[in-house]
Amino acid sequence: KHEFFVDMTCEGCSNAVTRVLHRLGGVQFDIDLPNKKVYIESEHNVDTLLETLKKTGKSASYLGEKSVQ
Repeated sequence: KHEFFVDMTCEGCSNAVTRVLHRLGGVQFDIDLPNKKVYIESEHNVDTLLETLKKTGKSASYLGEKSVQ
């Protein structure tokens, strides 16, 4: 499970993230809007996921592996 920072400020931002990830396919994700985090579980590599998140026009960065609890 990967953790990304995405500069989201509103529902519209999180909807954009949802849209690009659905288009990519093969991903399960959770969006934490207040903390501007997106958690993604996917077979895609990190570079692909990051490029996809950047398609929203928001600044995005990879924070690392999220330990599954």
